[in-house]
Amino acid sequence: MNTKLHAVADAKGRLIGFFMSAGQVSDCTGAAALLGSLPKADWLLADRGYDADWLRDALKDKGMKVCVPGRKSRKTAVIYDRRRCKRRDRIVIMFGRLTDWRRVATRYDRCPETFFSAIALAATVMFWL
Repeated sequence: MNTKLHAVADAKGRLIGFFMSAGQVSDCTGAAALLGSLPKADWLLADRGYDADWLRDALKDKGMKVCVPGRKSRKTAVIYDRRRCKRRDRIVIMFGRLTDWRRVATRYDRCPETFFSAIALAATVMFWL
């Protein structure tokens, strides 16, 4: 069983929204699912998997500035703030804290709904600690 977790975190690295998809699904599918529930923010930081023109346009319509490096296969280079992009380490730290939970890290649950609820429980405790 292979799944992928798409997450939205605040500036402090706390998980505030997430979506679980099949492992072979594109990252942009997860972005489309989370787009409506994004909180009001000045910037959105993401990795190369979320590089899509439609996503950049949708975020600009919401009034957000985008800091997403362009994919290597992109024909025209994308200009982004490299210094600000290094703040994505907070997201990596958040995923590291999430995998501190043994049940989440080893994925004991065979059912995706049960695994999703374990992630929700871990995220709730992490938010308040």
